[in-house]
Amino acid sequence: VSFSVHAGEIVALSGLMGAGRSEVARAIFGIDDRDAGQVFVNGATIPKRSPTASMAAGMGFVPEDRRQQGLVMDMAIDHNVALASLNRLSHRRIIRRSAEAELAADWSIRLRLKYGRLKDSANTLSGGNQQKSVLARWLARQPSVLIVDEPTRGIDVATKAEVHRLLDEVAHQGVAVLMISSELPEVLGMADRVLVLREGRIAAEFSKEEADEASIMRAATSQLTRNSSER
Repeated sequence: VSFSVHAGEIVALSGLMGAGRSEVARAIFGIDDRDAGQVFVNGATIPKRSPTASMAAGMGFVPEDRRQQGLVMDMAIDHNVALASLNRLSHRRIIRRSAEAELAADWSIRLRLKYGRLKDSANTLSGGNQQKSVLARWLARQPSVLIVDEPTRGIDVATKAEVHRLLDEVAHQGVAVLMISSELPEVLGMADRVLVLREGRIAAEFSKEEADEASIMRAATSQLTRNSSER
């Protein structure tokens, strides 16, 4: 698997379940080990198995399962939002609670988060607002690269539209977005380029103009080589 994502671009990883999309994302961010190869962000090499190094280089990662991997469900909403920014909110290793609350309040407004109190646990949020809380955590770090795995799975139509708006917005701000989605309408509507994975390999690459459901499904289910747009 070899590809690039440019600043201001949304690249979608598409393919059937089990094709290896989430595994690629987890290896890029350093959650899982990679067999070989290198990951670069703005020309700098990212070490293997080091999410800390990935974060320091400007990467953010919204996982597929928000309840099991994205949030600490019994923890307060404001603590969850601030988790990835604690180094910026602390002084001499002591977390400034006022700064944490201010950060969470700011991003809850920006993402139109619906909640009772920020001190309520993440368990009290709807599925869509849980997803927006995870997005808020990473956007608060102002990443240069954002990986989102199934960003709208299990959320209502209105919240799905808000998530799409947010991803479009961060891309327009110059963030490189790598999106994994099983929903072809989402892929076709959001992506500037589509990479189709099949059995752990990139089977095809389509520009926004070339991509359609039939072409993506053919690439996902049969042995095709990447098109001439590969670099």
